[in-house]
Amino acid sequence: MVETISRDELTAKVARHDKFRLVEVLPEEQYHQAHLPGAINLPAGQVSALAPRRLKDRDADIVIYGKDSQDAEHAVRELAEMGYTHVREYAEGKQDWVDTGLPIVSDLPRQ
Repeated sequence: MVETISRDELTAKVARHDKFRLVEVLPEEQYHQAHLPGAINLPAGQVSALAPRRLKDRDADIVIYGKDSQDAEHAVRELAEMGYTHVREYAEGKQDWVDTGLPIVSDLPRQ
């Protein structure tokens, strides 16, 4: 079973400036359009290839999210199989964050 984190728990972690890694598993172009503040991108099909370079501490507190639970849950399981010990899923995903009016970041130039 995949351990989850609620939106309220996640927003509290962000507000407290807790030390944790926030990871979006959506494709790179979707990540650059809009992502949660402080998130890094590990596209779903590249988690095992990119994680050793981008998530060096296998004991770090890691929160994974995507568009829906399917990709995020798979990434949590994949990281656990790679030896990461504290990985949770924000199962409601990016759309839940956006729908509640929480801040997002875009890497694209303003038009």
